[in-house]
Amino acid sequence: MTDEFGVAAFRSRQQVMAFAQTLRRLGVGAEIVSTPRSIALGCGLSVRFELGDKERVKAALRGAGVDVGNLIGLYRVIYDERGRCRAVAL
Repeated sequence: MTDEFGVAAFRSRQQVMAFAQTLRRLGVGAEIVSTPRSIALGCGLSVRFELGDKERVKAALRGAGVDVGNLIGLYRVIYDERGRCRAVAL
């Protein structure tokens, strides 16, 4: 069984917290998680979201006044049945 989800990785922990709060206000499920090692960039924290919310997350990035200079990127994170992780840009 695989586990797949999206993450928004930022350079700043403050930006992670602010974006998670923005998503929650918009009704998008968001959780702050450790950035997967396969991304290995940024402040060490990311915002996790369901892949089905990808378009709403992108719209939030465009419309919520998020400092996109702090955004590293949006990624699809895939954990395989052996627990190995890989991430690909969305």
